[in-house]
Amino acid sequence: MGLESWQAFIHEQQQQSYFVELKNFLTREYALGKTIYPPKGEIYRAFELTPLENVKVVIIGQDPYHGEGQAHGLAFSVKTGVNIPPSLKNIYKELNQDIEGFVLPSHGNLTRWAEQGVLMLNTVLTVEQSLAHSHAKSGWETFTDHVLQLLNRSEKPIVFVLWGSHAIKKGRLINAKHHDVLSGPHPSPLSAYRGFFGCSHFSKINQWLIKNGSTPIDWQL
Repeated sequence: MGLESWQAFIHEQQQQSYFVELKNFLTREYALGKTIYPPKGEIYRAFELTPLENVKVVIIGQDPYHGEGQAHGLAFSVKTGVNIPPSLKNIYKELNQDIEGFVLPSHGNLTRWAEQGVLMLNTVLTVEQSLAHSHAKSGWETFTDHVLQLLNRSEKPIVFVLWGSHAIKKGRLINAKHHDVLSGPHPSPLSAYRGFFGCSHFSKINQWLIKNGSTPIDWQL
């Protein structure tokens, strides 16, 4: 894969000019006293929970939740004890239809998926409180493009899950002949009825993993 760990990859990215600009932007935002989510120590949580060599599945989200106490560095996930957001409720509904025996969870913490090799990657890794997309175009998109380019070079086939137009645009970075690419509408209440419900992506992921000699994901939380 060229690089042996996420740590090495992130360190390499931090030396690049786009990332220096991103860091300067964030430093200014913090200096202005703005509340930024997720907390500083959790920005790279997805990479800590899913080491590079363990990645089997990549689920791409947009930017972090912008409500208090929600974002903790995993796309679509919230900390235990926080209300389950609408998009995640719809993900659970689809799982309930798609995976036999799946019981709707009482919480929205997706850490257990991450620990099984599901990289829960947002395309932008920070956001200002109450302002969706406030950190779009600040440099994170370049960072996550580079993440996907690195994963695309993996000899081991990976399943990439692209929900909604932001994620689907990232599909251009993936070699669909080598990897599996599943795309469809975003699970948000605005678009879930356009084909997210009934997409069977979770069972398709597991079928594909089994076919490629990998352990399926236990989706139950």
